[in-house]
Amino acid sequence: MRKTLLAMVLLAAGGLAQADVELRANHPDNYTVVKGDTLWDISGKFLRQPWKWPEIWHANPQVKNPHLIYPGDVLSLVYIDGKPRLMVNRGNGGTIKLTPGIRKSPMAEAIPSIPLEAINSFLLNNRIVNSKREFDGAPYVVAGNAERVLSGHNDRIYVRGNVQEENAYDVFRQGKTYHDPATGEFLGINADYVGSGDVVARERDIGTMVLSRTAQEVRLADRVFATEERAITSTFFPSEPASSIDGLILDVPRGVSQIGQLDVVTINRGERDGLQAGNVLAVYKTGETVRDQVTGDRVKVPDERSGVLMVFRTYEKMSYGLVLQASRQLAVMDKVKNP
Repeated sequence: MRKTLLAMVLLAAGGLAQADVELRANHPDNYTVVKGDTLWDISGKFLRQPWKWPEIWHANPQVKNPHLIYPGDVLSLVYIDGKPRLMVNRGNGGTIKLTPGIRKSPMAEAIPSIPLEAINSFLLNNRIVNSKREFDGAPYVVAGNAERVLSGHNDRIYVRGNVQEENAYDVFRQGKTYHDPATGEFLGINADYVGSGDVVARERDIGTMVLSRTAQEVRLADRVFATEERAITSTFFPSEPASSIDGLILDVPRGVSQIGQLDVVTINRGERDGLQAGNVLAVYKTGETVRDQVTGDRVKVPDERSGVLMVFRTYEKMSYGLVLQASRQLAVMDKVKNP
């Protein structure tokens, strides 16, 4: 059965946020939506800062989800009270008026902002553990079936510790330990995802777990955590952070040294700093320190803006982000700030 979704269609009618938006010099006057477009892509055709899309898409800041658009719709850039707005001419005829309305349409046809599929594989993998004590105190793999040292998909493993029968668990191996480069504060441990499964039996402090999915071979002493229950939306809507952010890229969990578009990075700012899933940050390459050939002084050249990332998962002191744009190769220790 096809799922349907009711979407509020709200277009500009004044009362919008006060911040100005900057149009691209070569923006189109009209654009026809095609299958595969996202609101982020379309906004980037009109705006220099695509994350400011709510300011031309609708006028009601209380609405969390934007109005939905569909393949075949024609977008026209107009000006209302001197401000740029987008009008939508539906592909089946008719123009959307500047008043609220409801449209019922198959969910699969709606144009999303940034679809979950772009980052879904990572969302289900690594996590940040807040303390060494928490990681070391977690249940662990004590044995494999038939005395195996390595286990894989559909194998049984035996877990020692506080696990509950008929519950789902993930298996992790300790990765990097993170400290803040400026303050030395402990930020967390990167727990590398190994596999998942269900505990099917328990006797005393030993649980029998059947592996339903593995990313690599499960080893003895790997730690076991209950599967995280997090609300994961099917679409991320980029936005500016509500607070001032000044942080660094600490790591690339997938192990690459040079960072480009759609790579996942770990940053040293999190929920306590006001970050939320969907927040957009600008990435800056730190300017080099060079010797002035005239005076002989050591001079630091300015930091250079080199990309944009979107935070998609937050923890207390750290977050994971997805690089959306990169004008040059990024690297660990590049700075992240408000866009």
